[in-house]
Amino acid sequence: MHRRQKLSAPEPRRDLTAHGGALSMAHNGTRSFFNLSQLVLSAGSLRSSPVLRHSKITYFEVEILDLQSKKQICIVDKVPPSSTLLDVKHKFHKACPQWYPSRVGLQLERNGPYLKDSINIQSLAVSSIITLYFTDLGQQVSWTTFFLTEYTGPLLIYLLFYIRLSTIYDQVESTKNFRHPVVHLACFCHCLHYIRRLLETLFVHKFSGEHTPLKNMIKGCAFYWGFTSWIAYYINHPRYTPPSFGHKQVSFAALAFLMCEAGNHFINVALAHQNHSGSKACFPSPTYNPFTWLFLLVSCPNYTYEIGSWISFTVMTQTLPVGIFAFLMVIQMSLWAQKKHKLYLKRFYPEVRRKAAMIPIIF
Repeated sequence: MHRRQKLSAPEPRRDLTAHGGALSMAHNGTRSFFNLSQLVLSAGSLRSSPVLRHSKITYFEVEILDLQSKKQICIVDKVPPSSTLLDVKHKFHKACPQWYPSRVGLQLERNGPYLKDSINIQSLAVSSIITLYFTDLGQQVSWTTFFLTEYTGPLLIYLLFYIRLSTIYDQVESTKNFRHPVVHLACFCHCLHYIRRLLETLFVHKFSGEHTPLKNMIKGCAFYWGFTSWIAYYINHPRYTPPSFGHKQVSFAALAFLMCEAGNHFINVALAHQNHSGSKACFPSPTYNPFTWLFLLVSCPNYTYEIGSWISFTVMTQTLPVGIFAFLMVIQMSLWAQKKHKLYLKRFYPEVRRKAAMIPIIF
C-alpha cells in the first residue's frame, strides 16, 4: 500500500494533510490543467509522421524459378511498387552475375510471352510474392548494333568488288574490258540503298532498348553479306553484259529505283514521327507528301517500296543473283507485312480493314 502511494503522488498527499481542504482543491485544479496540457502537447499533429507513412509502403518479393526444372534460382526481396521489370533484372544480375539483364528472359507463365522491361512490377502482383520463370536468352546485342553491322557489310563488300581487286578478278581482263555505264550506276544505287539504311538506323528509327540474340545477327549478316558478294561479283565482272534493251531499260529502272528509295525513306520518317508524338490512337494517315499516299492502299508501304527497289535493281542490272535476292526479299517482306497487318487490324480495325498488307489486291 505504501508503494502504491509513493508511485502515485507522494508530495501532494503530504500537502493535503498539512494545509487542509482549500489547498487541496486548488492543487487538484492545477494538476488537472497540467495533465490536460501534457495530453495536448503529446498528441501533436493530427497527420501521421513521415516515418509512419514510410513504414506503410508495401514491398514485393520476386521469386525467380528455372523454366525447365521449376527450381528456385533466387528471391529478389524489397522491390518497391514503382520498380520496373528491368530493375528486377538488375537486382537479379547482382545475385547471379553470370546473367546480365539483356540475357534474362522472364515469363509470368511457363508458356507465356517474355515480359517487357518497361512493365511495372505492381501490375504483375496478385499478392506480395510474385513468381516469374527464367530463361537464358543467350548472348545478346542491341538492335542498333544489329542493323549497323548488317548494313555496313554489304556497303564495303560491294566496293571491294567494284574496284576489281587483283585477288578477285584477272587483272589482264580488268584492264582490257570497258565498263558499261550501268556498272557505275549500279554501284551508286547499291551504295545509296545501304547508306540510307545506315542513316535511318542512326537518326530516324528509335528502338525500345531491347536486345536480340547474337545468333540472329550472325544469320542476318550471312544472308546480306553472302548475297552482296554474289551480286557484286557478277555485276562488276569484266565479262558482264549490259541489259538487253540498253539505255531505255537502264534509265527506266534507275528512275523507279530512286523513287522507291525516296518513298521508303519518307514512309519511315512518317512512322517515326508518329511514334515520337506518342499518338497511337489512329493509323498513320497520308500527308501532303505524295510518297505517303500509299498509306491509302496498303498498311505497310515501307515494305512495298523496299521490294520495288530490288525489283527495279534487278531490271536495271539484268542479273540472276539480283533476281533471286529480290524474290527472297518479296517472300520475307510479305511475311512481315502480313504479321504487322494482323496487329493493325486488332488496333485500328475500321481504318485498316479495307487495306492490303503490302501489295494492293494481291496481298
